[in-house]
Amino acid sequence: MKYPEKLKKGATVGIIAPSSPVPEERVGQCIETVESLGYRVKAADNLAASKGGYMAGDERVRGQWINRMFEDPEVDAVFCLRGGDGANRLIDFIDPEVIRNNPKIFVGYSDVTSLHLLFNQQCDLVTFHGPMVSSNMVDHFDPESREAFFDAIAGEGNYVYKAPEGKEIGIARAGRAKGRLTGGNLTVLCASVGTPYELDTEDKILFIEEIGEHIGNLDRHIYQLRNAGKFDRAAGILLGQFTRCDQDEPDYSIVNVLLEATEGMNIPIMYNIQSGHDFPMINLPMGAVCTMDSADRSILFE
Repeated sequence: MKYPEKLKKGATVGIIAPSSPVPEERVGQCIETVESLGYRVKAADNLAASKGGYMAGDERVRGQWINRMFEDPEVDAVFCLRGGDGANRLIDFIDPEVIRNNPKIFVGYSDVTSLHLLFNQQCDLVTFHGPMVSSNMVDHFDPESREAFFDAIAGEGNYVYKAPEGKEIGIARAGRAKGRLTGGNLTVLCASVGTPYELDTEDKILFIEEIGEHIGNLDRHIYQLRNAGKFDRAAGILLGQFTRCDQDEPDYSIVNVLLEATEGMNIPIMYNIQSGHDFPMINLPMGAVCTMDSADRSILFE
């Protein structure tokens, strides 16, 4: 796996919209926000485009912009505008060789999960499950999210997940595990099954997050992964934010579902990891070697 070069102030960031768009008036705000962080900007021309009202233009165009940003020698990192819908349509239009031969920082989450899987598994590139431009940086780039963001993409040495104040890591099943981090949004992970970028969990730490799903739907998704064998050889599981996910009984949550789905597998499970569709949104390097240890509630990335 290739860990991309750290991002320095004054570097050029490419902003892309691989999923849904933003209103035209917000495009300028997004560019100005990234510039205010100390970077130059190259923006794709489809950030406010619309196909069907929920995709940032045609999938061929969205896929080609990814290729162009990675091929462009002036672009040092690629930030996703936002999530939404439609990123799984891009797979046929992305050239894995271009990504593999031009390793760069790539940041996004939610619908972007399908691209993390593709880049990690087929392009050998470490990517970042982290804040997006419109979704996080423009209106609410809180200090903890900002610190973790720069620690991950610009810091030196190992990267340590720091639990925000009042958000202590929970232990569902104690243990220590080491493996490359994979995963992302639960719905998108399930949608990958049976595709060329299908989630591979063997000897890996699986990270899962979700938004706006009832506990019954979460249960269905978790058991889809279980029935597809995705927990059988996983090294460990990290549960992120489950934002606006309703449960019918206060004492029965996604943690209970996971414990039952992995019963007898002796897989360590830690929860309340602050990465997903809420704030703070802590950056996680996908594809990096991760060590999780319940003894000291630590998560370390090499």
